[in-house]
Amino acid sequence: MIIKDPDAKDSDEGPPQGGPSTAPVAPPSFAESTGALAPSYSQFGTPDVFIPQGGEEPPPEFTPYEAEYFVSGSDGDIVSHDRHLNEDGEALYRFLLSHSLTPPTVRVHLRGTHTESRTRSVSSRDKDGHYHMVEEHYTEEVTDFDFDIDVGQHIASRPVHWSLPDEEPAYRGGMVKEVDVPSERLISGIALEGGSPLARRKAAKRDIKAAAACQKEKRARGLPPWAAIDEGTDATHTGLLAHQSSVLKSSKTLREWADEYCATDKLLKEFTYEKVVYGWHLANLEAAISAAIKSTYYTGRFAVEFRTTNAKITVRPDNRLSRTLSNKWLKFILFVLLLYPFIWLYKRFGRRGGGRWEVCGGAYALKTWQLAGTPGEQPPPFPPPPFSGAAAIIHDDRIMQTPMGIARLVGLREGEWFQEWEGTIRRAVTNRLKSSVPLKEPDGRPTQAALLLDGYRPTY
Repeated sequence: MIIKDPDAKDSDEGPPQGGPSTAPVAPPSFAESTGALAPSYSQFGTPDVFIPQGGEEPPPEFTPYEAEYFVSGSDGDIVSHDRHLNEDGEALYRFLLSHSLTPPTVRVHLRGTHTESRTRSVSSRDKDGHYHMVEEHYTEEVTDFDFDIDVGQHIASRPVHWSLPDEEPAYRGGMVKEVDVPSERLISGIALEGGSPLARRKAAKRDIKAAAACQKEKRARGLPPWAAIDEGTDATHTGLLAHQSSVLKSSKTLREWADEYCATDKLLKEFTYEKVVYGWHLANLEAAISAAIKSTYYTGRFAVEFRTTNAKITVRPDNRLSRTLSNKWLKFILFVLLLYPFIWLYKRFGRRGGGRWEVCGGAYALKTWQLAGTPGEQPPPFPPPPFSGAAAIIHDDRIMQTPMGIARLVGLREGEWFQEWEGTIRRAVTNRLKSSVPLKEPDGRPTQAALLLDGYRPTY
C-alpha cells in the first residue's frame, strides 16, 4: 500500500529519473505514443529462426539496448567494450542474438600465379671508380587471375544457436582450453556433496589436437558444429536430420554462459560468439573448382580458398588497457617498446588478468533439411499418371518421407551452384580476370536490358 504525503507539493513531482543507459527526455504526445510502439524481438526476424529440438528458445519481447561497438579490420568482426554488456548477462545475451541475425560473408577466392625469369641492365661501379652497365637476371611472380565469388548470398536459414559439449576442449573462462567433467572423475569415484555436479580441469594436449582435427573435418564436409563425425554421411538425408536433434550440447545455456562472463572481475576477459556456415561439402567443391581451372590448360600455380568474414562477435571490458589491445596500431607500438610481453604475462598468469569464453555461436545453413510435416504424414496426394503432379512428387529429390515426418530440402546444393558457375570460372581464368569486387551472378544470365526487349526469351 502506498500512502502519499499530503505535505508534498505538486511542483516537487517530476518524471522518474533514467538509468545509466537512458537520458531524461520530454514525454511524447498521445499520437506519438500510439503511432510508434517499441520494437519487439519478433521484428528482428526471430519467428523465422529455425529452432530444432534442444535449440535456444528466443527471449520474450523487449526494447533492445543500443550497445557501443565497432567493426574490426578487414575481417569485419564486431568488437564491443560497452560497460553494460560486461555487467548485465541479459544485455550481453540479447546483444549476441541481435547481431547474430546478420549472417557472415562467405567468398571463394581464386588466384593463379606463375614465375618469369627476366633480365635488366644495372649500373655497377668497379674498384677503380668507373661505372659500367651489367646485365642482372632475376625472377618475378606474375598474377594471372585473382577474383572472388560471393557464396554467402546463398545462405538459406536464420542462425541456429549452438554450444560445445562439456567434454570438448574449449576456452571456458581461463587462458587455456578446459573441459567440464563430472566431479566423481576427479576424486577417484568419490562423489562430492553439494556444489556443482561438474568440475573444470585443463584439457590434455591429445584431446585438444583431436578436437581441432574433428572440427576441421566437419567444416570440410559441411557438417554443423553440433554434429558428430560418425553420426551420418553427407550422402544420407536421414543423417542431416539427425544432426538437428540437439544443438545445445553444453550443460549451460547461452544465457548462463553470459552470466558467468559478467560475474568475473578480470580486466582482460573476452567473450566470443562464432558464426559458422555449414551445409556444403567444401572439400568436394574445392576439388571440382580446381578441376575446372585445370581444364583450361592453365599451367601456373593456383589456389582455391573459402574465406569467411564477419564471423565473430567479441565483447571485452571497458578499460583503457583492454581498449588499447583492441587497436592493432597501439598494440604494435607496445611490441616495439617491448611492453607487450609483460602485459601477456599478466594476462596469462594474473589473478585478475585474462579469461576467454569461446563455447557458443550461430550456425547458418547453405543447405539443410527441415521438417515440413508431422510423423506419419504422407506426401500430398496427386492423381495417378499421366498427370504431372504424381510424376513431380516421385522425382522431386528435395522432398522425402522420414520417420520424423515429411522433410524438405531448403537452400541451394553445391552441385547446383557449381553447375551455374563452372563456365564463368573457366572464362574468368582464360581471360585472366583480376577484380577486387566479388562476382555475384554468373555471366551466362541475361542482362536487365535484354529482358526489356519485346520478344526476348531467356534460356536458363
